[in-house]
Amino acid sequence: MNFICRNVTILRSVQKFIFGGIILSFLTGCGGETLQYRDLPVDQLYIEAQKYLDYEQFDVAAVAFDEVERQHPYSIWAQRAQLMSAYSYYMANAYEETILASQRFLALHPGNKNAAYAYYLLALSYYEQIADVRRDQNNTEQALGAFTELVRLYPESDYAKDARVKIELTLDHLAGKEMEIGRFYQTTGEFFAAIGRFNNVVKDFQTTSHTAEALHRITEAYLALGIVSEARKSAEVLAYNYPDSEWNSYSIELMQEHGN
Repeated sequence: MNFICRNVTILRSVQKFIFGGIILSFLTGCGGETLQYRDLPVDQLYIEAQKYLDYEQFDVAAVAFDEVERQHPYSIWAQRAQLMSAYSYYMANAYEETILASQRFLALHPGNKNAAYAYYLLALSYYEQIADVRRDQNNTEQALGAFTELVRLYPESDYAKDARVKIELTLDHLAGKEMEIGRFYQTTGEFFAAIGRFNNVVKDFQTTSHTAEALHRITEAYLALGIVSEARKSAEVLAYNYPDSEWNSYSIELMQEHGN
């Protein structure tokens, strides 16, 4: 089950903070208005795009912000429009378009004061596409990489705290994937393959919630193979690091059943 929830409140407040100098209000809604080409001054084009955003017509707003850049690529409004386009695509749940727009903004303006926000949108777009552990985890890995880069480059930014939380969640999800595969191998009697997966959790994801179970599963697998000495080692590591866990209790019972 997808465990991801989008933090729209953060995004909305950040958007107001970044572009707070542009305060717009409109007396009527957009209704069924469709986007058409309009040869207007750049500030007026931006206002039109912002209007769509204010009325939550996010997909139209994204296209409208793209039009600002297309017609006036060298204006200061173009930079703002690029990032607002990425934001609008994100709010429209168009994650692939958000990723492309964010990457383009970062490629063109790596030193921009809002680059951290672009990284955040990029990472969130991968994060919200994370699938169940039974499926491919490419988006999980991409989200982890993007959040890690955000924290590395902008450790004091408004987004770093949330990024650190989501890094832990992505690591836990990747560990869950390894556990899922390991359990499958264990049920099919491929114990060495299972041990390899469980060892990956212990070595690469040791701060996640899956480590205690991984150590217990290693103990189980070695006992199934008749390699008691290795089973004892993993059980001892489990007892030392997680003495109060249910998995340690299971391993103690299991070792006692085997006369250890």
